[in-house]
Amino acid sequence: MTDIGLFEAAYQELNAQIQSVQSKDAAKAGNPGHPILAERNMIGIQRSLQRASAAEITVLERNMSWLATTGSVTPFVGLLGTVLGIIGAFEGLGIEKTASIQAVAPGIAEALVATAAGLFAAIPAVIAYNQFLNRIKNIAAEMDDFSAELLNLFERSFS
Repeated sequence: MTDIGLFEAAYQELNAQIQSVQSKDAAKAGNPGHPILAERNMIGIQRSLQRASAAEITVLERNMSWLATTGSVTPFVGLLGTVLGIIGAFEGLGIEKTASIQAVAPGIAEALVATAAGLFAAIPAVIAYNQFLNRIKNIAAEMDDFSAELLNLFERSFS
């Protein structure tokens, strides 16, 4: 959809620029042939392409902050669970008044489960974030290339 959105924006601006030039030419009683666009007309088309490209990128990046937040926060949530589990292990040690594995094992197990849960959420989120970010960068580069090629075509056709 990105190239189509860019093309539509450029085409609408091209038509607006052509109508503007033709109305000025008609007022000067004049040029019934092919419209000629000046540099400022091409700059207007270029600006419309930049606006459309920025809008498309904004749509693509809309939910990326959720992945970034998940990838960066969930390890800390797991760490919090680890700390709470270790605290529970020490409490169990204090209640038993002996240093036995039965006193600390439940708290340590709880701590390891919390750590694993945090990593289980963070690792896929970071991988997905990096994959999507790479795709968005590639799409942005393709849109820049498309915009440059379309502007070149317009300049060859209307200059």
